Amino acid sequence: MNVGFRSTNIWVVGAGTSWLLVDLGWIGMMGALQHELRRKDIPLDAIRAGFATHYHIDHAGCAEDLKQRGMPLWVFEEQVPYLTGLSRWVKPGEPFTPIRSEGNIVIRCMDSRARLAALDIAGEVIPTPGHSPCSVSLVLDTGECFTGDLTPESMVGPEDPQVIRASWDRLRSLGARMVYPGHAAPYPMPPA
Repeated sequence: MNVGFRSTNIWVVGAGTSWLLVDLGWIGMMGALQHELRRKDIPLDAIRAGFATHYHIDHAGCAEDLKQRGMPLWVFEEQVPYLTGLSRWVKPGEPFTPIRSEGNIVIRCMDSRARLAALDIAGEVIPTPGHSPCSVSLVLDTGECFTGDLTPESMVGPEDPQVIRASWDRLRSLGARMVYPGHAAPYPMPPA
């Protein structure tokens, strides 16, 4: 389910009282995120964890706000060096709560399957560099994958096309059939 706003998708994955938030909203938009969750009947305290597919201001801007409201923040090892980088994109006076390292749950991607299983979600999180070096994607065993801003292979610009191709090939090898991107409607996995 999408609870995003301002052209950025925020995906809620799971069911019942066991929800996972994939991407964490724009800086300064915690109120809008809470409004969308209420509108979709998802209590904030039912979100058992959340993570950003990468640490840009439109995907991780509310990370610390959510953490301060009780949501466990998963940070993947590949992402740790990028947590503080958000601040450099914030304009003076913009409401932004910098992400603190205290209280984050740092996870290795190879251990994500067990973490997700504890939320009754079958899948795994894998590194998918290309758009950014800290990008990760969630691949569910049912074939859905949540890719954040991973550049589609047909749209590669300044990125390294081999890195992009390797990330998409890895998603396909895990059985991904439907793509849930960060800024567009879901679409079927394109062929290699």
